[in-house]
Amino acid sequence: MTYQVTIEPIGMTIEVEEDQTILDAALRQGVWLPFACGHGTCGTCKVQVTDGFFDIGEASSFALMDIEREENKVLACCCKPESDMVIEADVDEDDDFLGYLVEDYQAKVIEIKDLSPTIKGIRLEIDRAMQFQAGQYVNIQLPDIEGTRAFSIANSPNEEGIIELHIRKVAGGAATTYVHDNLQEGDEIDLSGPYGQFFVRKSDDRGVIFIAGGSGLSSPQSMILDLLESGDERIIYLFQGARDVAELYNREIFENLMKEYSNFRYIPALNAPKDEDQWTGFTGFVHEAVADYFENKCSGHKAYLCGPPPMIDAAISTLMQSRLFEKDIHTERFLSAADGANEQSRSALFKHI
Repeated sequence: MTYQVTIEPIGMTIEVEEDQTILDAALRQGVWLPFACGHGTCGTCKVQVTDGFFDIGEASSFALMDIEREENKVLACCCKPESDMVIEADVDEDDDFLGYLVEDYQAKVIEIKDLSPTIKGIRLEIDRAMQFQAGQYVNIQLPDIEGTRAFSIANSPNEEGIIELHIRKVAGGAATTYVHDNLQEGDEIDLSGPYGQFFVRKSDDRGVIFIAGGSGLSSPQSMILDLLESGDERIIYLFQGARDVAELYNREIFENLMKEYSNFRYIPALNAPKDEDQWTGFTGFVHEAVADYFENKCSGHKAYLCGPPPMIDAAISTLMQSRLFEKDIHTERFLSAADGANEQSRSALFKHI
């Protein structure tokens, strides 16, 4: 059975299959409702039901309080229609966002390599080309792992039929442990995408500052490759933070890009280099490298931050103290089992602070 769900105030109607969530149906039909966690714990996808019957799903009591339930508010990522419905929602609109439809794909693992002691690079060949914007992510389904997991795409959109992922092994993470210990070249997995609204605002031609920590490098890598390959002439800065040289992965890629493109700057920072690293670059946290490089004067740029929450928070503080406005800072936060959250709680919401 299929239900009609009308989304106000835009007046668009989508078709929702039985046992399908409103959010999943919307994304697959080009309607980008605001969302983040995707499984009922953050409340970002909260909408108002004005007509119809529904199953509220497994919405967290923290994300959807009792009084809100009484007011017929629901979380689009959990709610499943039981009749035709009308909802009110704030639909994200940005002229730079292309809004490619979410689709299902079959993928074959064609390469697995160690990028660092804790991060593996996984290259997937998918059954057909996927249209995506640099900075977006996919959900993958792994054997014997309940639910899907979200990982950012690391390669350029220009590389058709290939999806590259950077996956860090985290303590207590069933999916990342499987990838590191069990996944083999030749294995086949299912995935869906593209998801997310973390993307470069190309209509704004100001210089861009990318700040990345750990496997948070994946989205900036895709975005930087896309900009440079398209001939974009704005000044592009990448600040990459890591603990030591062993964790500073893909360093050679960016050093080579700096030689090839005069508008690209690469500034790595190590917060705990080892003696044997013989490190001569910046020593300290990555947000400190930004402050040092720009001398606390970051105005006139757009900033894109990707990594664990503590890094993001520190970088936001540094940028705002360096005269960069909130509207010019875009973030992608990674949450995993290592952060005391379910591994699936990696933020999929990419927007202003």
